[in-house]
Amino acid sequence: MEKVKIHGVPETMMQTLFARAAHSQKKEHKFYDAKAIEIVKQLDYDFSKAEKDAAMSSGVIARTILLDQMVGAFLEEHPDATVVNIACGLDTRVYRLDNGQVRWYNLDLPEVIDIRRRFLNEHGRISMIAKSAMDESWAAEIEDPTGEVLVVIEGLVMYLTEADIKKILFIICSRFEHTEIIMEIMNPFIMRHMKEKSIEASKARFTWGLKSGKELENMVSGLTWAEDVSLVEGMKELYPVYKLLGWIQPVKNLSNKLVILRK
Repeated sequence: MEKVKIHGVPETMMQTLFARAAHSQKKEHKFYDAKAIEIVKQLDYDFSKAEKDAAMSSGVIARTILLDQMVGAFLEEHPDATVVNIACGLDTRVYRLDNGQVRWYNLDLPEVIDIRRRFLNEHGRISMIAKSAMDESWAAEIEDPTGEVLVVIEGLVMYLTEADIKKILFIICSRFEHTEIIMEIMNPFIMRHMKEKSIEASKARFTWGLKSGKELENMVSGLTWAEDVSLVEGMKELYPVYKLLGWIQPVKNLSNKLVILRK
């Protein structure tokens, strides 16, 4: 069994990992994450708070459903594209969507990548970068920056500052010519009032939110906002009642969103 000592925002990867593994073992699962199940079984870690945190778990599952669909659709259109998975943690999406052609980079802080390397052997076409998303040097490690690039930023920006997000977007736009960005955002009201027990236990705190991804267009020259996709769309696949609740605008507006930006 592997013991993991990590705190703050990076520790949230343990909660999301558990949520995906637990969902995958349900009879009615919407996706199957074999790698997550495998990693959880190897961990000597107290998952009791994650196990009881229904709000966190539902959000993670809804987000995973949508992102698998959105990334999968991008790879269908661009099978030999490059994907940069920022703040990857112990995310295992590449193993569900790998088409044998995509070049996939999992990027996170050195202490997180040290943990990831204990469970996942990633070299070559699927590889890791042990750097902060705000460290400009990571972009130089991405091969063929003139090709089609998809950047996924999941479960991160709500813990950062506006200056941090601007820096990340600037690095992306400076390096790549043809880029699509999928970024998860949190509504400011939820950022201020929402409490997720398992996340709070890790001492992580929500610090930034915005109502629509359209506000990101003005942060960096060359970015175009395409769409906001509410996590309500993922919740509809989990709970039929959301097919009705999804029509209620405040419910749709207050949910986290997956923003699509293009350069």
